[in-house]
Amino acid sequence: MSQFTHHIFVCCNQREPANSRGCCDPSGNEKLRDAFKSEIKKRGLKPLVRANSSGCLDQCELGPTVVIYPQAIWYGGVKIEDVPRIVEETIVGGRVIEELRIPDEQLNCRKK
Repeated sequence: MSQFTHHIFVCCNQREPANSRGCCDPSGNEKLRDAFKSEIKKRGLKPLVRANSSGCLDQCELGPTVVIYPQAIWYGGVKIEDVPRIVEETIVGGRVIEELRIPDEQLNCRKK
């Protein structure tokens, strides 16, 4: 059994349109998740890298949101066109893309 080197979670949570908090992306980000899956497959990174849908990552105002574990790299405002770069630079190259990174002090789960 292999262990993942990277597990990518893409927020695919959806709320009712009237919810005051809204969503990362009203379409649910399935296309974003599928783009990660496709890029991972294309580069032959399976089974060590996996991309999955997640429920709410509690970063709605900063989304679409992606978090990569076990490195705990949080990216916000992610677009489909960012996927190849994230895979190349972060997954393959081990570099954080600063302009996409959600700073620790902005992570909702870390607010005091």
